Amino acid sequence: MNETKRKVAIVTDDPGWHGRELTAALKDHGLESQYLSLTDCVIEISGNGQELTFPGFEQNPLAFFIRGVPGGTLEQVIFRLDILHSLHESGVIVYNTPRAIERTVDKPLTSLLLSRAGLPTPTTWICESTEQAEAILEKETRDGKQLVLKPLFGSQGIGVHLVDKQSGLIHDDKFAGIYYLQRFIERKNNEFTDIRVLVIDGIAKAAMLRRGEDWITNRAQGASCEAIKIDAEIANLSESACKVLNIDYAGVDLMQDKDGKFTIIEVNSIPAWYGLQNVVNFNVASCLIDSFVKHISDNSQLKVCSN
Repeated sequence: MNETKRKVAIVTDDPGWHGRELTAALKDHGLESQYLSLTDCVIEISGNGQELTFPGFEQNPLAFFIRGVPGGTLEQVIFRLDILHSLHESGVIVYNTPRAIERTVDKPLTSLLLSRAGLPTPTTWICESTEQAEAILEKETRDGKQLVLKPLFGSQGIGVHLVDKQSGLIHDDKFAGIYYLQRFIERKNNEFTDIRVLVIDGIAKAAMLRRGEDWITNRAQGASCEAIKIDAEIANLSESACKVLNIDYAGVDLMQDKDGKFTIIEVNSIPAWYGLQNVVNFNVASCLIDSFVKHISDNSQLKVCSN
C-alpha cells in the first residue's frame, strides 16, 4: 500500500541503542523511520484540518512509536501529550497510546487503578500536606519499619528515598509538593531483587530477575540481570496489570516479599530493554515492532472497511 512509503516516527530525544534497535527492526518490515522530538512539533489551529507540523518529515508520519516523552514543566508535558492525543483521536497509530502513558507515568493513578482491580500493590499514601505526611511517617515507622518516598513522575530509581522515624521526611524539589509514600517491602531471603516482565499485546513474553547491591534494583542503578522462567502467577499478575491499564506493551515490575507473595510495584509504558536483551534469546525490538506493524496493518484495514 502507498502508505508504507511514509516514514514511521520514533518519538525520542535520545535515540541511542534503543533507537538503533527499533530502526533496524522497522527496516526488516520494509519501513523507513526517523527520530522525532515532541519539543520540535507545532500545533497550528487554522481550520484547514492540518493542525500538526512535524519538522524533518516531508509527509506526515505513517505511525508513531513512543520511545520517550521528555519531562519539563506541567505546561510542557501537557502540550506534548496534547500532540499525542490529537494524533490518536484522528486515527493514527500511537504506540503506546497517550492515555496508557498518562495512566502509568502518573504513579498515584497507577496505584489506584491496580488496587481497585484487586491486584496486589504496596500500601500507599499520597498527600499534599507536610503535616499529614509527617503523621503518616510517625505512625507507620513506630516499630522500626520504613517507608519509600517517591517522586510522582520519575524512572530508573532516580529521586527515590528510604525514610524512617530517624531520617524524617526528605524535602526535595523533585517531589513538587506531593508526598507519595509506600510501605517498604521486606524481600524474600532479605535479597535486593525484583522481577521485570515484558508484556506485549497482553502476553507476558519474557522476564528477568534484577539483583541490586542495595534496596534499589534498577539496572540503571547498577543491578545485574538474569533471565527467569515465567510461571503462571507471574504471567497472570503482569498480564492483568496491563489489561487494567489498557496498554499495548509494558515493563511490569514485581517484588516478592519475605512470605513469597508477589506485589506489583510499577508498570512502565516506555520501558527500556537493554538489560533484558542481554539475557534472552530473541530480539526484543523485533518483537515490539512486529506488534507495532500489526497495529498499523489492522488500523489500515479498518480505515478501508469504514470507507
